[in-house]
Amino acid sequence: MRVRSGRTVRDLRRENRTAVLQRLYFDGPLSRFSLGPATGLSSGSISNVVAELVNDGLVEEAGSVESAGGRPRTLLRVSPTSGYMIGVDVGETRIRIELFDLTLTELARVERPLEAAGPRRIDRYDVAVVVRHLREGIAEVLHRAGIEPERLLGVGIGVPGIVARTADGAVVHGQTIGWDAVPLERMLRDSRLLPETVPYYIDNGAKTLGQAEMWFGAGRGARNAVVVLFGSGVGACVVSEDTRTGRAIEWGHLTVRVRGRRCRCGAQGCLEAYAGAEALLERWVEAGGRPPAAADEETALTAMLAAAYPAPGPDGAGVRADTTALAVLEETAEYLGAGFSDLINLFQPERILVGGWAGLQLGTRFLDSVRSYATSYALSYPAANVRIDLGTFGPDAVTVGAGILPLADFFARGGHGAEPEREEPLPAWRTTLQERAAH
Repeated sequence: MRVRSGRTVRDLRRENRTAVLQRLYFDGPLSRFSLGPATGLSSGSISNVVAELVNDGLVEEAGSVESAGGRPRTLLRVSPTSGYMIGVDVGETRIRIELFDLTLTELARVERPLEAAGPRRIDRYDVAVVVRHLREGIAEVLHRAGIEPERLLGVGIGVPGIVARTADGAVVHGQTIGWDAVPLERMLRDSRLLPETVPYYIDNGAKTLGQAEMWFGAGRGARNAVVVLFGSGVGACVVSEDTRTGRAIEWGHLTVRVRGRRCRCGAQGCLEAYAGAEALLERWVEAGGRPPAAADEETALTAMLAAAYPAPGPDGAGVRADTTALAVLEETAEYLGAGFSDLINLFQPERILVGGWAGLQLGTRFLDSVRSYATSYALSYPAANVRIDLGTFGPDAVTVGAGILPLADFFARGGHGAEPEREEPLPAWRTTLQERAAH
């Protein structure tokens, strides 16, 4: 008879494997003796699970450590070559594709520029061109590293827009880039580049950025956080105890001014129409600013910051700042601060972390103003309990986070390449003991 929890012996084994793999991954190398307290498993369970994982090639020995009065204890770690992941960032000016081993060490990378074929910005996101870049880039990183496609745990892809799960796979609704229900997963499957057994994990780029920061960056250890992606536009990923993997939200399309500036999504008054880097640069030009001719957004923003915050001259004397650039930046900081206050009031996070290429460029100097405005607009209690900082990942954050998507699923399945078949449930007495141990 199936017990109330519905858990089986295989479920328990998978959970134990997951617990051991995750502790070795984040805290290893560790000895079998140390794994017991770290996972809450008995010494017998640790021995059985470790033997399975070593036999599967997922765990290997990593030296030894002296013990108190006994034999040296063998240290264990996750084997870096036991699996590989690809992370992809379909970004605002380029597509970046990186191949990682199981410990997220980069083995190869490819970048493909996204160049507009017509007069509109969205022309650079021609779906056929993007899919071709993905096919060619994935094949190239595998070839460079000499990795067979069958050894991939999966391909994670961060994209702009909302990702819907359908019977046809992941479908992308990217209104700001002209993608209307693009069946991206099916298109990649139809290319037959990878075996059918290799899964694609397609999600919003802000969520993949959030994955990277929460696993390895400034969000590690936080129970509730919001990770903001600040680039040409703005987006966010909310992580809470209810949504540990994070949830992407279209924060950039929150209305901050009724009948305000036209946003690239088509609506008026969106936060992105004032605070995204694209809009920031447009407002600088409208106010009389002069970015370098034919410069891309990243170069133009660098020039704007240099004009607003000039370095001292050769003789050490101060150089006059561009007051127009300063005024636009300060107004942008206020809009961002107001947007942050909404995040604070709605989600009451412990941390708000800022990433993305524009966030990295603006840096700590700009963030001080954003913090000041955010706390002044937000309710006092949640504002007093939030920390607003820059993320610790650089421009590779989205690709690393995309690579984490297949890795997280791999861990959740206990290191199995496919979902194990169901079997008989645990006896009631075993289930009761396991649930008591978990508490």
